[in-house]
Amino acid sequence: MASQKKNLQGLVAATITPMTEHGEINLSVIGQYVDYLVEKQGVKNIFVNGTTGEGLSLSISERRQVAEEWVTKGRNKLDQVVIHVGALSLKESQELAKHAAEIGADGIAVIAPFFLKPQNKDDLTAFLKEVAAAAPALPFYYYHIPALTGVKIRAEELLDGIQEKIPTFQGLKFSDTDLLDFGQCVDQNRQRQFAFLFGVDEQLLSALVMGATGAVGSTYNYLGKKTNQMLEAYERKDFSSALNDQFCIQRFINFVIKLGFGVSQTKAIMTLVSGIPMGPPRLPLQRASKEFIDNAEAKLKSLGFLSFTDLKNGNLETSS
Repeated sequence: MASQKKNLQGLVAATITPMTEHGEINLSVIGQYVDYLVEKQGVKNIFVNGTTGEGLSLSISERRQVAEEWVTKGRNKLDQVVIHVGALSLKESQELAKHAAEIGADGIAVIAPFFLKPQNKDDLTAFLKEVAAAAPALPFYYYHIPALTGVKIRAEELLDGIQEKIPTFQGLKFSDTDLLDFGQCVDQNRQRQFAFLFGVDEQLLSALVMGATGAVGSTYNYLGKKTNQMLEAYERKDFSSALNDQFCIQRFINFVIKLGFGVSQTKAIMTLVSGIPMGPPRLPLQRASKEFIDNAEAKLKSLGFLSFTDLKNGNLETSS
């Protein structure tokens, strides 16, 4: 049952979905990707088919294949594999939830439907409850990302009494900059063993102070090592070092945001840093420009995130 699963904490990489040059999913590199996350970045939890993974741009069949591959390749290597199963269709979301349980995932997460939107907390809870019921033995996480869904229901409001409606509710992936809302989620649910996973990488240190128990993000694919360093400094109450690490991470994120930073650019950076080909994004997204890649590479290098051993073969290692 859900209560037997240990709580999701620490860093969680929002995984990229590798694609071929022709835009088909490329499952062949996922085993290599798992090893890279664990060995090079020290990241052992993953969040599959979310925003970074272009989950909503994949077919249901593709989402199932990607989820299966991560669970299979991550066995005995990763601590937790959480599958995002949100969809516009309740039936599809339930199908994906059931599938996640069948393949041995460690949890499922769902965003709010964003075309015909829930109008209030009760509408949203009713939808989430039906999805969670399709996988009654799996921990269930709500993925709060109002900037993309347009659903502005406050997370604090949604969490009030949610466990009575959804017994498997385990926590929240909070991808928003509203630290008041996030702080109130933590403050009002202290007695519950919820996972409070923060999703805005450049603000993680602030969220840790507010009570975040972990973090889910795209930059942990290639900045996991540096972010783990920050978490360790925070744990030992070396706040000066933690702040320096956060500022270092912010310098890179601030730089790429000004260039235009999204899923396409994340794929390009991950290819650059890991040497694993992530391929282009799926339309309507366009691939990152060569200018962006060159600029990002120079910035990573100047901040000490990259050391180049064999640039010609894209064989890059993350420096400490």
